[in-house]
Amino acid sequence: MIPAMLKKYGAGLLLFVWALAPFSAPAQSTSSTEHAIADHWIAVRAGRLFDGTEKLAANQVILIKGNRIVKVGSAEQLQVPAEAEVVDLSHATVLPGLIDAHTHVFGNGPDFDNQILRESYQYRTLTALANAQKDLMVGFTTLRDLKTLGAMYSDVDLRNAIDRGIVPGPRMQVATRGLQTTGGFIMRGYSSDVPLPSALQVVDSPWAAREAVRDQVAHDADLIKLYAAYDFHFSSDGKIVSPPTFTPEEVNAIVDEAHKKGRKVSCHAFAGEGVRNCLNAGVESLEHGADLDDSDLKLMVQKGIYLVPTLYHYQLDREHDMKKYGGHNVADVSERSFRRAVAAGVKVAFGSGVGPFPHGTQNKEFEYMVKFGMTPVQAIRAATTEAAQLMGWQDRIGSVQAGKFADLVAVAGDPIADITELERVQFVMKDGHVFKNEFK
Repeated sequence: MIPAMLKKYGAGLLLFVWALAPFSAPAQSTSSTEHAIADHWIAVRAGRLFDGTEKLAANQVILIKGNRIVKVGSAEQLQVPAEAEVVDLSHATVLPGLIDAHTHVFGNGPDFDNQILRESYQYRTLTALANAQKDLMVGFTTLRDLKTLGAMYSDVDLRNAIDRGIVPGPRMQVATRGLQTTGGFIMRGYSSDVPLPSALQVVDSPWAAREAVRDQVAHDADLIKLYAAYDFHFSSDGKIVSPPTFTPEEVNAIVDEAHKKGRKVSCHAFAGEGVRNCLNAGVESLEHGADLDDSDLKLMVQKGIYLVPTLYHYQLDREHDMKKYGGHNVADVSERSFRRAVAAGVKVAFGSGVGPFPHGTQNKEFEYMVKFGMTPVQAIRAATTEAAQLMGWQDRIGSVQAGKFADLVAVAGDPIADITELERVQFVMKDGHVFKNEFK
């Protein structure tokens, strides 16, 4: 009954079913139950396996105990324990659980003002959970979520509730409030007499920047997100002109303080001085980077800085941009820049920017990554091994290997031959629990 309902109603039902759990069983597992789960064996039979590091291998078995992968090998050679539960994916392609390194689960469409002004933190956290579950159901077992859009530190509570098994969802790294300067990411068109909440934490000096990083780390942020440039327009020759927000001294202070606290830094910038301030300071990832010049690409390669491109989002905004910017659009500029970044050997991690557009639809990003210069294997690795490396979680996720978490997805066809197969994920396992199986 429940699997059929899950197939019909998807992630929304997950929250409903989990909400009923306290009425039928204790919220916290007993020690005997925990022991039983830890001792539970699962054998996943994969017709084809892409483990994240090698080419497709045929007729493989993934042996799982509890929430960890124990062994991977050919079906002819790997011995399966007699007590193991067998999951038959012998007619499918199995891959590591996917990672989206740029999400906004607190975003529900482009009208951020309405969400911030009219919805409580509690309501927004519930919708964020539903959004995260939608992303899980299309194969993203891990999310790197990059600000709460004014909901303060609610993403920490969401992450913790998932990690503690209170609600189902993808594993998460969260950036809490994000950082901007005065006049950056603000609501426009309102009376100046009306005090308005801010979507991000505002800092206007190196010392204020350090204090903000300390505050966010104290509230258990996994990483720091800064807006090094926000507004932009197009020059007559179609180049993006994007004035910086922070000064180099402020960016350096943010990055230095974050690194001292053991946190990585994500930088939002499209082009120009804002990009260079972040690259010079040594951020771990550049989000968007829609118009990068040769010196930017060279510096990214030298420092090993990841590009998180969010290509699909610009395709959705193409018509809007053409009207707003007099025939210019970010989509065309970002395509050219992305092609050059791939050719230059810049590290790329999959990131969709989902939130302004509906959650559970970001798999289309793969199509544009391949269309704009990546091989299918490179695109898959961007959403598995490379994204895991960016997050510093390469020891636990991103590949199907012994010791890693049992996070798996499966599709019917061969995504190396046709990357759009990843738009049709039919099986999702996270932590050894099957959340979706349309192969039954």
